[in-house]
Amino acid sequence: MNSYFLSQIFIYPIKSLGRISIKESLVTDRGLKYDRRWMIVDSNGNFISQRTKPEMALITTDINNNKIILRHKKTSEQVEFEINETTNRKIKSKVWNDEVELLHVNNLIDEWLSINLNIRCKLVYMPDNEYRYVDSKYSVKNEITNLSDGFPFLLIGQKSLDDLNEKLNNKIGFDRFRPNLVFVGGNAFDEDKWKYFEINEIKFFPVKPCSRCKIITTDQNTSQIDDEPLKILSTYRSYNNKIFFGQNLIHDGDGIIKVGDRIEKIYLKENTDNLIA
Repeated sequence: MNSYFLSQIFIYPIKSLGRISIKESLVTDRGLKYDRRWMIVDSNGNFISQRTKPEMALITTDINNNKIILRHKKTSEQVEFEINETTNRKIKSKVWNDEVELLHVNNLIDEWLSINLNIRCKLVYMPDNEYRYVDSKYSVKNEITNLSDGFPFLLIGQKSLDDLNEKLNNKIGFDRFRPNLVFVGGNAFDEDKWKYFEINEIKFFPVKPCSRCKIITTDQNTSQIDDEPLKILSTYRSYNNKIFFGQNLIHDGDGIIKVGDRIEKIYLKENTDNLIA
């Protein structure tokens, strides 16, 4: 029987900006601590992402001494703000079809982001008393998420990326796909077969294959856009005109997970005729 271990953990504090690789994380009712708790919105309150602003890939994110630090890869200019900092001004925002009431962070961050992204925008924060529920078609106990596209976790196996890279002329990394959890062991796309698993007694449920958009064609180091890997994925990972890579998860329980933790109590799906359907 295959053994599986958690090999990488990533958080993305500000939706569509740079990731942070961490060795351990607190799993909360919303997902990983600090993951997608902030978001950049336009003048209408709609979220801005790399779909329309690929240059967002050039802004890195770090957390140090209870501060979020943003840095531009090309200019090295940076700005920071306190994790708990807000003006208490409420801003009505939208994440896809979900309306949420978020808190404005500060004017200095707005100005820095507006200059570097060449669009008038604001940084907003999701407070503890604001709830956003996952799609009821996939929920078990009215699970919530922060400002992710739809689910609190994204899982991808190392072998799945390796399989893709064997088909590409230029290898790519996980930064294209923005997973929270990466594991080693088993075979390519084993995650598609899983119905349930546990890490440190926290229960996880893969409920929906992740459909991919053009963001995965953006080089996260240069912000340049190419056809790949969407083009090659479309030849073997497509269904109903959508392309899938990775599994969206919901969960039950909280606690600490760490790189190196064993993935246990794996139960497989009963119907494996079309795992990406």
